[in-house]
Amino acid sequence: MLLAIDTSSLVLSCALVEEGKLVAEWTQQKKLTHSEQLIPCMDLMLKEVVVSKKEITGIAVAKGPGSFTGLRIGLATAKMASYIWNVPLVGVDTLEALAWNMYGAQAFILPLLDAQKNNVYAALYGAFNEMWQEKPDVAASIDSVIESAVKHGGPVIAVGECADKYKDKLVSAGILLAPPHSRCSRAGSLAMAGISKLKNGMADDPLTLLPNYIRRSEAEVLWEKQHANS
Repeated sequence: MLLAIDTSSLVLSCALVEEGKLVAEWTQQKKLTHSEQLIPCMDLMLKEVVVSKKEITGIAVAKGPGSFTGLRIGLATAKMASYIWNVPLVGVDTLEALAWNMYGAQAFILPLLDAQKNNVYAALYGAFNEMWQEKPDVAASIDSVIESAVKHGGPVIAVGECADKYKDKLVSAGILLAPPHSRCSRAGSLAMAGISKLKNGMADDPLTLLPNYIRRSEAEVLWEKQHANS
């Protein structure tokens, strides 16, 4: 029984998967505080499907890129649970988890998350009979990401919160949009990616697993500028 947690964006999602079957999934997009909602949502999900914490045999967590605060909340919770319950932990790239929403789509998947100031976190995945990463994670302007995806060739399907935010630009460029229910982050997809990694021996140490921010926070950049000559 794998527990999956994703707090990397505005969406909060947790799921339970057993032997490749989705047992339960809790996903909400209400702009609520993840630090206040995550544990109660997990507890309620476990209670509703009558699963005890002793039945959890592994944990998958979104490790970024994404919201700096959201990533810290999800990772701290997952690492603590892995350590206390003594079960394997695996960190999954947030963009990879989003791409798994469209597993088997026979297309290239363009996951897009907000990186602020008209920039996005993006990558490109092949979702055919297998899933693979075609282009690496980047933090770049939406225009340059669209240009790169169009040059690559398609079909290309956009997923993630910025598929909605920039839908007009994407559609104008010939990029398809995933169905609304498949655009947002979903812990069920994260779990499927996590299972694949655990089967291949890719577990992480809960004491050393770090978030993949890709870029530094605005606070870090500002602090560096203010202290550059000190």
